[in-house]
Amino acid sequence: MKRAFDIVASALALLLLSPVLACVALLVALKMGRPIFFRQQRPGLDEKPFTMLKFRTMLDAHDAKGQPLSDAQRLTPFGQWLRSTSLDELPELWNVLKGDLSLVGPRPLLMEYLPRYNSTQRRRHEVRPGLTGWAQIHGRNAVDWSERFELDVWYVDHRSFRLDMKILAMTIGLVFSRRGVSAQGEATMRKFMGDKR
Repeated sequence: MKRAFDIVASALALLLLSPVLACVALLVALKMGRPIFFRQQRPGLDEKPFTMLKFRTMLDAHDAKGQPLSDAQRLTPFGQWLRSTSLDELPELWNVLKGDLSLVGPRPLLMEYLPRYNSTQRRRHEVRPGLTGWAQIHGRNAVDWSERFELDVWYVDHRSFRLDMKILAMTIGLVFSRRGVSAQGEATMRKFMGDKR
C-alpha cells in the first residue's frame, strides 16, 4: 500500500507541479548557471546507493588549493531561499517515482557517514529513505544528530500508513513556517563525525 501510494502521489505531484519545476529550473539557470540539478550518491534501503536529484543551491566555488569552499561561502541568497521553501527538494519526487525514495522515511544522508553509525543508528536503513520523515517534523536540521537518529529509529519501529499521513500533513505546515532549515550557527547542518555509544 505504501509503495502504491508513493507511485500515485509522486506521479500526480510531478504532473501538477511541472510549471513550478520548470520555473525553478529556469531561475537556477539564470541565477547560478548550469548544471541546474545537484546529483549525489546517497544510501537507500539496505544501504544500497542511489543518485539523489535536487535543484542546485550552491556555487561550485573552490579555494586556491582546489578545495571546495565552505557551505556558507557557496550558498547563495537564492539558494538559501530555495532551501527555506523546500523547492530545491521537488526533483526528489522523481526519486520517489523510481523507487529510490518513499514520500516518508528517514532522510538519506551522506555515503561517508555509513562507517560512522553504531548498530542502532544503522537501523535507519531498514526502510526506504524519505522525502520527509519523523525527524523532519520534529525540527529538521535544528535537531542534533543523536536525537535525529533516535527519531529515525522510532519511525522504523512504529511505521504505518496512518503515521505517514500524519507526517505528510505536518510537513506542509513545517514548509510554510520555514523552521529548522539549518542548524544553529551553520549554513546547513554540521557533519556527523560518529557516535559509537
